[in-house]
Amino acid sequence: MSEQQTLDTRGLLCPMPVIKTQNAIRKLAVGDILTVLATDPGVLHDIPAWCRINGHKVLDHSQEGRDIRIRIEVCED
Repeated sequence: MSEQQTLDTRGLLCPMPVIKTQNAIRKLAVGDILTVLATDPGVLHDIPAWCRINGHKVLDHSQEGRDIRIRIEVCED
């Protein structure tokens, strides 16, 4: 059964949301889901790019006002 974790990076600016995402994913197993919460609009480009490079899958993303939510499935890298 996959685990779901939430990482709150709201208020942090690039590159910290990506660095914290990377560190959180290292602690998860393949198939787990990480939801990243952020306010830096750069994450809409940076986190999907990081996922492509590292073999993880962005399941979806949404934005309400300044709040951004990105769901990532941990895949084998």
